[in-house]
Amino acid sequence: MTTQTTTQATRAARLSDGVDAELARLLPEGICRTFRVLAYAVVDGQVLVAATDPEDQVTEHVVAERVDAPVLLVRHTANEIMAAIDAAHPLVDGDAERVESAESRRARVQMAQMLTRSGLVTGEQLQRAMVEYSRTGDPLGDILVSHEAIDEDVLVAALAEIHQMQRVGLSDFEPDPDLARRLPEPLARTLQVVPVAESEGVVLLAVARPLPAPALREVETALGRPVRQLLANRTDLDQLLQRIHSEHYADVSTLHLMENAPESSAHVVISSTQKAVLVIALVVTVLCGLLWPMGTLIALVGAASLVYLLVSVYKFRLTLRALGTHLETDITDEEIAAIDERQLPVYTILVPLYKEAAIVGRLVRDINALDYPRTRLDVKLLCEEDDLETIETIRGMRLPPHFHLVVVPDAQPKTKPKACNYGLQLATGTVCVIFDAEDRPDPDQLKKAVTAFERVPGNVVCVQAKLNYFNQGQNMLTAWFANEYSMHFELVLPAMGASESPIPLGGTSNHFRTDVLRDLGAWDPFNVTEDADLGIRLHREGYRTAMIDSTTLEEANSQVPNWIRQRSRWIKGYMQTWLVHMRNPVALLSQTGLRGFLSFNLTMGSAFVLLMNPVFWGLTTLYVLTQAGFIQQLFPGLVFYAASAMLFIGNFVFVYLNVAGSLQRGEFGITRTALLSPLYWGLMSWAAWKGFIQLFTNPFYWEKTEHGLNEPPAGGH
Repeated sequence: MTTQTTTQATRAARLSDGVDAELARLLPEGICRTFRVLAYAVVDGQVLVAATDPEDQVTEHVVAERVDAPVLLVRHTANEIMAAIDAAHPLVDGDAERVESAESRRARVQMAQMLTRSGLVTGEQLQRAMVEYSRTGDPLGDILVSHEAIDEDVLVAALAEIHQMQRVGLSDFEPDPDLARRLPEPLARTLQVVPVAESEGVVLLAVARPLPAPALREVETALGRPVRQLLANRTDLDQLLQRIHSEHYADVSTLHLMENAPESSAHVVISSTQKAVLVIALVVTVLCGLLWPMGTLIALVGAASLVYLLVSVYKFRLTLRALGTHLETDITDEEIAAIDERQLPVYTILVPLYKEAAIVGRLVRDINALDYPRTRLDVKLLCEEDDLETIETIRGMRLPPHFHLVVVPDAQPKTKPKACNYGLQLATGTVCVIFDAEDRPDPDQLKKAVTAFERVPGNVVCVQAKLNYFNQGQNMLTAWFANEYSMHFELVLPAMGASESPIPLGGTSNHFRTDVLRDLGAWDPFNVTEDADLGIRLHREGYRTAMIDSTTLEEANSQVPNWIRQRSRWIKGYMQTWLVHMRNPVALLSQTGLRGFLSFNLTMGSAFVLLMNPVFWGLTTLYVLTQAGFIQQLFPGLVFYAASAMLFIGNFVFVYLNVAGSLQRGEFGITRTALLSPLYWGLMSWAAWKGFIQLFTNPFYWEKTEHGLNEPPAGGH
């Protein structure tokens, strides 16, 4: 456009003439305030946009990308533009964070100029970072580091120059332990600071970022000395903090629940009272067997048949309630798009890893693909101390500081819940989630969870996403596994949540309010199915769990030995959970109510039902082959009808549930495999007996499951 035409356009419409409300909202408020621009008129098909610097290429590109029409930047003063923006986007109480202070703006501009003039950041990188800054308000330097445009050391050098502070290298530095621990661990962790030396009554304090005045006073009060701040690399500082306090973290992660709520810990497999009841029951059964052998066997068969039938009917009832309905907390795409990212909390992601170096790269890629500001992610990669390969792989990747390598000391029990407890103590997020190494969550899952927490009642402290598998079509085993998960997460858990029954959580993609999780004692490090146990403990304390309509894809075990190892651990943990919470049935009943008490026993009881399968299958097979009379005597009258109902209803329900779950999810390609589910049930019984035996021989042993055997498909879910 020529100068004359530009002049004509600006004369035809002026910012001072007023701004059409719809036109003023053509650009997001964050873009307007950050770049000091505002669309205010349309002249000859061109959108006129007020700008302080019409010749700035970054500003021109950002505006042009967001306006679906020719754009003309027109010079106005900053005061004119900001007044018009305030009129278009009025501020109310509590909105002060939407306005950038003059000091913050000067620091941001200085940072941008320093990095671009030195050639450390390209114009394109700066533009992307500025757009993200306009959405989140997070420091520009941190945004650039999180997207790996620059590394942390470059940012620390720039901050040192801007704030005229000295730097300190911590990668090979070990301070005096007594001095380092003089600052209380919670304060050191929260502020990310470590006392590293003392000179002439002044404590030298390594800091990740310059401390504001109130925080600085708090540190000086805690230390009883004045301090001088030294800037340090965030990753090096994080590793130093872990080394200083590792012994404390290890003790808490292992002993906290056991010492503060021993009745809720599985460190004792069977309590003394349970042992006494079990011995009495065995003695009575043996005596009855000696006195009335056939009657005793009939009674046992009848009781087993009744339990079997009740478990099947309960799951069938849950399925009928959920089938064809939508019981989850649903978050729409429009609600996600409307989220103000300035209001998003810091989100801690706990990722337990053990001998999974091969898939760390894929894990990092998938976490970075989440639709959540990286500057508000606190990713804890939890590695066991003896897993040197995974640890060295992570260190060699030189990940940006929102990824934290956490090395868990090598001590028993070596379980996933203990590693999660260890990582939870280092968490800085107000909400947290567990993802497994091979997980591939929906990109918007974190935002959906945050929105769900805002919508659900205050006693909901956990939001569970659905789980399924990306390799469900690999073979018959993976298809069965996907059928089962579809049934469990599409039907059973939503129905349990809607009825406010105790929910046995899934092993991953459960989102928590961090403070409540800490207060509850987090996970039981001695329970090998810690997620189910935690779900019950949450319920007993008056908290609830909500389901959200978001899915995390995992890798289904495609090899039977690997599947048996995983499933036997799960079932062993279900048995541990039942034994723990049934130590005091009266207390459980009073805390959960009759409905919750029955739901708990029928859910956890399914683990014991699996032990019965081979017994009944064996009796049926033996009778068909031999027509043995004593077997017929075991099923007189009512017992026969109950057992027959168990055989037909139980098998029908199991097949039906698997078909219904896949249909509910829309996975029509694997529904036919559900018709062969009784064969899968046989594998489950095999795993159940293995887990039952391990309950007494090696209760805390964590059977390792191999991951990374299959690459997930590219693209979305």
